[in-house]
Amino acid sequence: MSRRLGRLLAPLLRLRPSSSLRATFTVSFVAVACVVTVLVGILSYSAAARLVRVDQQTVFAEVVRDLRELVEQDPLTPEDFTPSGSGGPRDDLIRSGRTDVQVLGPQGEILDEGAPGLPVRPADRRTAGAARAGVMVEHGEVEVGDDRYRVATVALGGGRGAVQVAQEFSDTEDLLRDLQQRTLLFVSGVVISAGFFGWWLAWRQTRRLVQLASAAEDVARTGHLGIQVPVAGRDEVGRLGRSFDRMLVRLAQSEEDQRRLVQDAGHELRTPLTSLRTNISLLRRMDELPAGVREELVDDLAQEARELTDLVNELVDLAAGQSGTEPVQRVQLADVAEDVAATARRRTGREVVVRVESDTTVEGRAGALQRAVSNLVENAAKFDRGGSGAIEVVVARGGVGGPFTGERAERAEHAEHADRAELGDAGDSEVVRVEVLDRGPGVAGCDLERIFDRFYRAPDARSLPGSGLGLSIVRAVAAAHGGAPFAFRREGGGLVIGFTVRGV
Repeated sequence: MSRRLGRLLAPLLRLRPSSSLRATFTVSFVAVACVVTVLVGILSYSAAARLVRVDQQTVFAEVVRDLRELVEQDPLTPEDFTPSGSGGPRDDLIRSGRTDVQVLGPQGEILDEGAPGLPVRPADRRTAGAARAGVMVEHGEVEVGDDRYRVATVALGGGRGAVQVAQEFSDTEDLLRDLQQRTLLFVSGVVISAGFFGWWLAWRQTRRLVQLASAAEDVARTGHLGIQVPVAGRDEVGRLGRSFDRMLVRLAQSEEDQRRLVQDAGHELRTPLTSLRTNISLLRRMDELPAGVREELVDDLAQEARELTDLVNELVDLAAGQSGTEPVQRVQLADVAEDVAATARRRTGREVVVRVESDTTVEGRAGALQRAVSNLVENAAKFDRGGSGAIEVVVARGGVGGPFTGERAERAEHAEHADRAELGDAGDSEVVRVEVLDRGPGVAGCDLERIFDRFYRAPDARSLPGSGLGLSIVRAVAAAHGGAPFAFRREGGGLVIGFTVRGV
C-alpha cells in the first residue's frame, strides 16, 4: 500500500513552487491534506489488518488447543470424528471457527476427506502413527487449489490415526486487499476534493490581495493616486486594504500640497524677482542717477534681497515641517516657550512674559514646535512695534472650554462670543494649548478665518515685511501634532493667537 501511495504522491512532490500566491496556497493545502490523509489511511489500514490477522490466528490456536485437550483426555478413534447427526467432536470443531476437518487413519490414509481435501505430507503420516495423544505438527501456509490454509495435524495416540484441522486465511487476505483498495480510493478522493477545495479557498482568500496588487500596479503605471482600493473585511487583508487606501490618500494630499506650494511659491517669488530685475536694470545707469536716487536704489535692493531670503527660508521651514523627519520625543512646551521668549527679547528688545499652567508635556518634534512658537511671538512683535506692554505667552493644558483661572477665564468667556478662527478640540483636557497675546492692531473678523492660509496677508499688513508663510507653518506643525491653530480678538485690543497639540 505504501508503494501505491508513493506513486500517487510523486506528481505532487515534483511540483515546482509557483509564482502565483493562489497556486502556492492550493498546492500547500493539497499537500497537507494529502500527507494527513495518507498517514491516517496507512495507520488505519495497518491497525485493521493487524487486528484481523491476530484475531484469525487466535481463533485457530484456540481450535487446535481444544482438539489437543480433547484427545489427551479421552482415547478417541477416527470414527469419533466422522460426521454424525447426533453431534460430536467434529461438529464442535467446525462450529468453533469455520474450521475444515479431515480424519486420517493409522497409516496416514484419508478416512474422511475434508471440504476441500487437505494434502497429507510425510510429517502428517508420522503424526497419525504416534503413540502419544496430542502430538502435533503445524503447517503455516498450505495451498489448496487457489486458496491458502493454516493446517495442524493432531495425533489421536496409540497409532490410531490423526485429525487435521485447517483454517483458510486467503479469504482474510482478500478482504484486506479489498480494504486496501478502498483506502486508496478514499485517499484519492480526499486528495482530489482537497485540490478543488484548496483552490476555492485560495481564490477566496487571495481575491482581495489580487485586487490590491492590481491597484498598486495601476498606481505605478499611471501615477494616478485616486484609484479605488478594496477595503472590505476585518481580517489582515482588510487592514492591509485600509492602510493602502490611507497611504494613497496621504500621498495624494502630499502631492497636492507640493503642487500648491510650488504654485504659491512661484507666485510669491515672482514679485520680488521682478523688482530685483527692474532695479538691476537701473544699476546699468548708476552713473546717470542722482546720489539720493542711487542710495534709495541700493536700499531697495537690500530690502528685496532680505525679503527674498526670508521667503526662501520660510519655504524651507514649511517643507521641513511637513517632511516629518525629525524624531518624536517628549517635549516640555513650557521650556520651548522660555527659549523662544529669551531669543525674542534679544532680537526685539521687547518684554516677553511666559506663564505656565499645569503640566505641558507632549510627544512631538522639538524643532518644529519651537519654530511654531517662535513664529507666533515674532508675528506679535512685528505687528505691535510701537507697543509698550509685554507680549504674553501662555502655555496650559486644556482647550478654550478647559481649566482656566483669572484673566484666562475672562478671555475664554469673551472668546465664546468673539469673532475667531478656532480649529482645535476645545473641550479636550488632554490637549496642551499655546497662546500668544499682544496689544497690536488686531485682525478684522473677515480675515480671522484666512490668516493661517499660505501667503495670505491681511490688507492692513501688506505694507509690512513678511511672506505670509509664518502662520501657515504654525498650522502645519499643529496638525502634525494632533492639534489645530486658533485666533480671536482680545478684549481691550490686540489678538490672542496660538495652537493646540495632543498631550500625554
